[in-house]
Amino acid sequence: MSTDQTAIEKTALFSGVPQYENFSQMQHINAVKAMAPSEKPFEFPDGARVELPTTYEVNGETRNLHALLGATHTSALLVLKQGEVRFEQYWLSGGREVQWISMSVAKSFVSALVGIALSEGLIRSIEDPINNYAPELDGSAYEGVRIKDVLQMSSGARWNEDYSDSESEIFRLSEATSATGSFANFMASMPRETEPGTRCMYNSADTQALGMLIAGATGSSLTEYMQAKLYGPLGMESPGYWVTDSVGCEMAYAGLLMTARDFAKLGELYRNHGNWQGQQLVPAAYVESSLQADGSHVQPGGPIVGDHAFGPGYGYQWWLPAGDLGDYSAIGVYNQYIYVDPSRDTVIVKLSANPAYGTTTREEDNKDLENLSALRAISQHCAS
Repeated sequence: MSTDQTAIEKTALFSGVPQYENFSQMQHINAVKAMAPSEKPFEFPDGARVELPTTYEVNGETRNLHALLGATHTSALLVLKQGEVRFEQYWLSGGREVQWISMSVAKSFVSALVGIALSEGLIRSIEDPINNYAPELDGSAYEGVRIKDVLQMSSGARWNEDYSDSESEIFRLSEATSATGSFANFMASMPRETEPGTRCMYNSADTQALGMLIAGATGSSLTEYMQAKLYGPLGMESPGYWVTDSVGCEMAYAGLLMTARDFAKLGELYRNHGNWQGQQLVPAAYVESSLQADGSHVQPGGPIVGDHAFGPGYGYQWWLPAGDLGDYSAIGVYNQYIYVDPSRDTVIVKLSANPAYGTTTREEDNKDLENLSALRAISQHCAS
């Protein structure tokens, strides 16, 4: 995920090497584009502090929350209730002013930008083929594929998201950030494997295609459009960064660097149906559609990640946990989360560097679902 071989070796992703020092300074070891703090920064008000629950339940077993926070090298945990800060703590290399790498949490920001471009008429419909707006995708797996299918990780493009396999497509895509790499070249080479709209195969290249869609439809870079339509209007307090390839194309699927408080603003925006301080930034109807699994292939248990089915369902670049509680989450590797529980008016940001992540495909190591259980427990505890 860097611009030179030294940095690639330093990060050594999915090898078991501790990453929290790297994740807090990726803008210094990668090529990036910067977003400036808002001219009208917004600071969440403080509410009465709540203490975290001591335990949570997973698979019928009671586990210790602080042990999970330690094991996953949690560097930031921020809990908002009704827009007020109720718990905030940083460990290791985290901090209130620290920009942390989003990993796939970035995907939910990209989805929001698609919704904004729709509202502005720059994208006519999500039923349109994505290559109508990104002609660089002509002749690739994405030619003729509906934008909606790409939003739902159902493009039909061949993909392997196995982080322990150095030959997988996710590793090859990440290599585009090398000194001579190009996301566009990789995307143009993507072959089709299945019929679009029939299988939800978690595919980071789908989000990269959405980044190309935004650039083509708006005539702006992803950085410029996000600065104008989200970063400024949401009152971001600190600089933000997008990791780029050698020619300045953003890593749309994973390369966003922001602080925990600024990440939380996307959760608050969606908790309020796309409305921020009285301004409708993302259409409410798009937000609602984003948070529905409206086909059998995106229902809980349907999405495929790597070599296995994953428990939650999938919306437009948002995960929809099983259980019909109405909660949803942006999720990134190494246990990054923007978790939203509308029924309890709660938003939680967890930034982490789980050292075991990706060393195997086992949930015991990756703890994707276990963290969701813990975040649900925190939300429920705050409501009591």
